[in-house]
Amino acid sequence: MENKYHHALFLNPYIESNANSTMMLFPPIGVEYVATSAKGLVDKITLLDLRYEKELSDPQQLLSFISEKIDLVCIGIGWDRQFEEICQLINRIPDHIPVIVGGYKATEKVEELLALCPTIDIVVRGEGEETIREILSGKPLENILGISFRVNGKVTHNANRPFPRVDSLKAPDRALRHNKYALSLNGIPIAGLTFDSVLSARGCPFNCKFCTFSLNPLGQKRDYSARNVKSVVDEVESLEAKVILFSDDNLFANPVRAEQICDQIIARKIKKRFLAQARIDIAKYPVLLEKMVKAGFKALLIGIESPHDWILTQLNKGFDQATVRRAFAVLRKYPIYYNGYFIYGNIGETEKEMLYIAQFAKEIGVDSITCNKLRIEKFSPLRELAEKTPGYHITDRGELYSDTYSHAALKKIARKIKFSFYTPARYMKILCKNIFVTRFFSFGEIASVFLLAPTLIVSVLAREQKRGRLKDSLKRTFIKNA
Repeated sequence: MENKYHHALFLNPYIESNANSTMMLFPPIGVEYVATSAKGLVDKITLLDLRYEKELSDPQQLLSFISEKIDLVCIGIGWDRQFEEICQLINRIPDHIPVIVGGYKATEKVEELLALCPTIDIVVRGEGEETIREILSGKPLENILGISFRVNGKVTHNANRPFPRVDSLKAPDRALRHNKYALSLNGIPIAGLTFDSVLSARGCPFNCKFCTFSLNPLGQKRDYSARNVKSVVDEVESLEAKVILFSDDNLFANPVRAEQICDQIIARKIKKRFLAQARIDIAKYPVLLEKMVKAGFKALLIGIESPHDWILTQLNKGFDQATVRRAFAVLRKYPIYYNGYFIYGNIGETEKEMLYIAQFAKEIGVDSITCNKLRIEKFSPLRELAEKTPGYHITDRGELYSDTYSHAALKKIARKIKFSFYTPARYMKILCKNIFVTRFFSFGEIASVFLLAPTLIVSVLAREQKRGRLKDSLKRTFIKNA
């Protein structure tokens, strides 16, 4: 049977102006999964990541390419950022070329997207691998679950699609990529480090109330679904990249399975460096931690969220501050880099409580922190509490603010937290730990890092000087070390 479409474009539409951003390190794995599912149902697939396609990041150049080469456009919209620009791009795509959009933000804003973008033909809601195959196979739209589309000018929303088992999905075809994902400084590759990501499971067995991903924008809870261990390690072994991020919500949700993954990596002598997200519960499993170190796990991204017990209870984290301290007393014994995730702007939280995040992070010994403002999505369990709390407001984009702490005030507090934690001494500690403790860099790469270290240090010091913090930061460092 002849395919209906000859050349389909699968597009990650986000443009990153900062070449040093960590946003450049990892591929758009969600778009890649859907593009891989489409194989065999179109004659040719082109996958473009506009973060790297410098020429095609110019809308006019991209539209010329689409007009000349493409007869189907599929776009992944996963974030709020650049939403207006993406809509403008979509509306400039020629009317005769079908446009399909999907992704987390497309699912959340389906009504808005269809209203703003008359050129959109179909919005795929939720996970899109099975849906795209049915669309490309020519199945009548009214019989396809999980899509929204227009019929005679009116929007039709079909029923939600049940989540598929993760083992039924094909791993992304990396041959579709046009570029490698590498660490660089001002466009200069650092140590030849290349990056990739692997999804070993979808969903999360926990029920943290703040989480924007435990429930999708349709209000569906994604039950935990894990791939078999062999398929995961087979994929890891096949990758060229030196650094692999396990993009699971929590790779260690099943500690026995995580240990089996480590066992196979060790048995096959796979020499790669791994990053993964985790909960502090992992401190309960010293045998697993030892195997992780041996397997090549270099960094863990751990959701701590708050140093305050009442906020941890509000967020339903399932632990308290004392538990966090005990956990990190164990974790610090292992040569692993720890990044702590924190949330500020919680309901009822004061500025003093927010600012304590930086001090608490230093006390427990995390190496770096990432602070995010609390968001209240459509189906968030915290929405009712926020709406009932006097003085609190939720924007259409899910941003929470209050009469006491406006958006501007929260942004200022976030800067204070960041600057309190990140000093020139902190940046040097981060560099030294990754070289001498976790051994994230090999010996050959260390030489490359040291060659670029002066550039990095000058860049950091110049930024600190510009912010007027250098003198005070150095003073604190010298006093502390005196």
